[in-house]
Amino acid sequence: MNIQIFGKNKCFDTKKAERYFKERNIKVQKVNVLEKGLSKGEFNSIKQAVGGYENMVDEGCKNKDLLALFTYLAEEDKEQKLLENPVLLKTPIVRNGKKATIGFQPEVWKTWE
Repeated sequence: MNIQIFGKNKCFDTKKAERYFKERNIKVQKVNVLEKGLSKGEFNSIKQAVGGYENMVDEGCKNKDLLALFTYLAEEDKEQKLLENPVLLKTPIVRNGKKATIGFQPEVWKTWE
């Protein structure tokens, strides 16, 4: 199992996800999405695993201006804006090879073990 957790340092769900895997002695690679972002390949892989970029957007994002701008962008520009502004991503993004989840989903992670 090769687990990657893309999250934000102040996100409680990210901390819960890290704790979930630590309690089960599963090694994880942690990535601060605000510092490193996602590569185009990672973004596309996660987008495909979760059913589209629409499921990756954090509707409760604290940057309301950026969220409003994103909402009214042309459809073809939204993916690029999401890649450029990782603050808009819902976290944690937990990836295991080609599989991925968004948010705290221990019931799905249990099936990966």
